[in-house]
Amino acid sequence: MSAQQQVPNISPDDLRAAIKKEYASVALDPGKGYHFHTGRRLIAILGYDEALYAGLPEANIASFAGTGNPFALGPIHPGEAVVDIGAGAGFDSLIAARLVGPTGRVIGFDMTEEMLKKASAGAAMMGATNVEFREGLAEALPLPDDFADVVISNGVLNMMLDKAATLAEWRRILKPGGRLQIGDILVERAVPADALDDISLWTG
Repeated sequence: MSAQQQVPNISPDDLRAAIKKEYASVALDPGKGYHFHTGRRLIAILGYDEALYAGLPEANIASFAGTGNPFALGPIHPGEAVVDIGAGAGFDSLIAARLVGPTGRVIGFDMTEEMLKKASAGAAMMGATNVEFREGLAEALPLPDDFADVVISNGVLNMMLDKAATLAEWRRILKPGGRLQIGDILVERAVPADALDDISLWTG
């Protein structure tokens, strides 16, 4: 890790297991209530243009659990290749699939089986053949170098133990001149050690 990064006393495997458990629940029971907002209420808070998600399947909207709006950072163009890292229930990926059109391509990666099933079901319901969902880790993406015109991500980087290495991986898959458009959480003060080691604070 970079010398500028604090090292939490959490193993990557334990963190992944905790994240999978939390977001499997969001996929299966989005209305349960979590320590973060979900669904339409969150979409309104984050300022998404309603035209972007009009007509998306309600199940994919309900399990949305992002932290920002990657589409507010710049346009996605027809024909582009977009990679959505930590795609969850597919909300952002399905929007991106509309924006890139039939000549474009979107791949959404997630590590939670329940989210991947929900995302794939939404794509099938929409007849969106230009988007696919694959299992994958944000810090080790099964893609070649220089693959994507745009990498989007929403609330994933804050859950990564080694953010510098994760960002380097995202840079690897971007084409020269490609764009990174992410929504995430930033803190302006150092995180206390006891909070840094609290795995429950890493899962959302």
